[in-house]
Amino acid sequence: MPTSQDMTTDIDPGLLDALQHQVAVFARRAEQTRLGGTGQLRNSMDRAAYLLLNRLDQEGPMGVKALAAGMGIDSSTVTRQVAPLVDTGLVKRTSHPEDGRAVVLQLSPRGQTRLEEVRSSRRELMAQVTGGWSEAERESFCTLLTRFNSALSARQAGLPPAENEAAPTS
Repeated sequence: MPTSQDMTTDIDPGLLDALQHQVAVFARRAEQTRLGGTGQLRNSMDRAAYLLLNRLDQEGPMGVKALAAGMGIDSSTVTRQVAPLVDTGLVKRTSHPEDGRAVVLQLSPRGQTRLEEVRSSRRELMAQVTGGWSEAERESFCTLLTRFNSALSARQAGLPPAENEAAPTS
């Protein structure tokens, strides 16, 4: 992997400073608002819960290890974050269909309903925040943000930077 000195020699330092500043401002604004949504559902679900429920909805029932691996976090963190979701009935633990001894986590009907409410509220927030943007601008921003998040995930995993990767991350 190239050193940071190697990576910055051909890039305008002022542009890198502006980029890191805007990322820092974005992180602060996202944390302040938690980009939670609008109306009564604003800030009604924390980031960890949203990401876990969303992953279970997209990929179906899975064990803690698979969930952790897919999210790029350790199993103990997933276990800790899932516990309140199970306690509140948003996630249920069930037996693995092929190995009855193993436990899988599954989005409950209540969890599905709650996730849809939060998604709707967050969609409304994104529509408001990007209200003056064209569809092409929204698509471009989403593509670049996805690519940025993928690059951060790869760096965290110790992988070399990909040139044009734009795979979704959670």
